[in-house]
Amino acid sequence: MTLTLDGTVIVPAADPDDGERTARALGGHLEPSSTVIAVNVIEKAGGGIDKAPMEQRKEHADEIFEQVRDALDDAPGAVETQVLYGTDVVERIFEAAREERADAVVFNAREGNRLSELLTGDVARRLVKEASIPVVALPDRSP
Repeated sequence: MTLTLDGTVIVPAADPDDGERTARALGGHLEPSSTVIAVNVIEKAGGGIDKAPMEQRKEHADEIFEQVRDALDDAPGAVETQVLYGTDVVERIFEAAREERADAVVFNAREGNRLSELLTGDVARRLVKEASIPVVALPDRSP
């Protein structure tokens, strides 16, 4: 069975490698009617001190989006990008999915040890457990 994503999908990416890896895994599942919305959530501290200057974080998002576009250059469908802001990354991803009337959230789980998962809140696990729309975890297709 071949998975085909012919609607709108939200593709969260935390860094350029993550964006490229997910886009490469996704490319073979797209149709001309597909719309990929790559998102990067800039996590706000909610009254505390932010992790990095806003301009630096926007530049980081631009690097992510460049990698996604490059990896999907030959894939069918459209590619859009959005910088999102929020205090909870997973909640903000699903909020964007609702706003865009997305059919699914698609990601490629990053490698990490259990300690790093505990420290970062394990976004991948939360994406699956707190899903309000279908969530697709793609296998890694990196060379």
